[in-house]
Amino acid sequence: MSIDVYMNFKGNCREAVEFYAEVFGTEPSQLMTFGEVPPNPDYPLAEESKHLIMHARLTIGGSRVMFSDVLPEMPFTVGNNISLALVTDNKDEIQSAFDKLKVGGNVVMELQETFWSKYYGMVTDKFGIGWQFNLGVE
Repeated sequence: MSIDVYMNFKGNCREAVEFYAEVFGTEPSQLMTFGEVPPNPDYPLAEESKHLIMHARLTIGGSRVMFSDVLPEMPFTVGNNISLALVTDNKDEIQSAFDKLKVGGNVVMELQETFWSKYYGMVTDKFGIGWQFNLGVE
């Protein structure tokens, strides 16, 4: 199990990833745009959003740091654009932590299968800290 940092950006994620990669002397291990993900007819993607980064990752000092742009229609607040991601191969750990963190908090996305994870969800805890949960994602 690990706790990883996840940072969101408002359209300048690619620039941020390149900057941090240079600062810390590393290369992105993954850089995926929203246009590369499988389309969902329930949530059509605007043409101007296809170039935005959906997911990027750097390894900095042995820690995974993940990055994403937020879509234009999503809220974005500088200072609240960092969340923590629990990454584990243990579904019970995810369920337990999710259930405890959601008490007094806000479920952003229920735990469910996605195209990138067999079990993924998001919750903001009662202290305003955003948490993401990933089963079996390295």
